[in-house]
Amino acid sequence: MRSRLKDSNTKISPERALDKLRRIQHQVVKVNDLEPIAALSSINQENTAILQALTIKKPTLPAQLTLL
Repeated sequence: MRSRLKDSNTKISPERALDKLRRIQHQVVKVNDLEPIAALSSINQENTAILQALTIKKPTLPAQLTLL
């Protein structure tokens, strides 16, 4: 991790990168017997830059149908 950050000329430490990326959360909510709904916390530009420096794909959710 340290070498990837260094190779990408990022001035962020591995500890700081982990602290920032730790805030990205994936939630799944299930109410009664209904189908679960998944959500992903917002990913800001700083998180995106760290993910790119680490050559990690940005997390995404599969497309969901809208509720009727």
